[in-house]
Amino acid sequence: MNLKKILFWASTVLLTAIMCFSVYNYFFNHGMIREFFVNMGYPTYLIYPMAVAKILGLLAIWGNFSKWLKEWAYAGFFFNSILAFFAHYMVSDGEHMGAVLAFIFVLTSYFSEKEVRR
Repeated sequence: MNLKKILFWASTVLLTAIMCFSVYNYFFNHGMIREFFVNMGYPTYLIYPMAVAKILGLLAIWGNFSKWLKEWAYAGFFFNSILAFFAHYMVSDGEHMGAVLAFIFVLTSYFSEKEVRR
C-alpha cells in the first residue's frame, strides 16, 4: 500500500474517532457538554443538531455517495475544528488540542482523498 493510501485511511479513521467521541459526549454526557457550551457563551440548543450533523458528515465521507456532499462534509468538519479550537483557546480551558488534531486529520484526509479515491 502506498503512503497516500495509508495517510488517507489513517487520518479518516482518526477523524472518525474524534467525531464519534464528540457525538458520544453530546448524547450521553449532556450535562458536562451543556456546561462547556454555557461557559463558552454558546446556546445549548446547538448540542443535538451538531451531534446529528457530525454523524451525517461521517456518513457522507465514508459512504462516498456524492462528491458534492462529501465536500460539504469536509467543509463542515474544517469549520467545526477551527471554531472549536478558538472557543477552547479563548476560555483557556486547555481542551484545544483535540480541535488541533481534528483540524490536522480533516486536512490530511481531504487532500489525500483526492489521490486515493478518484
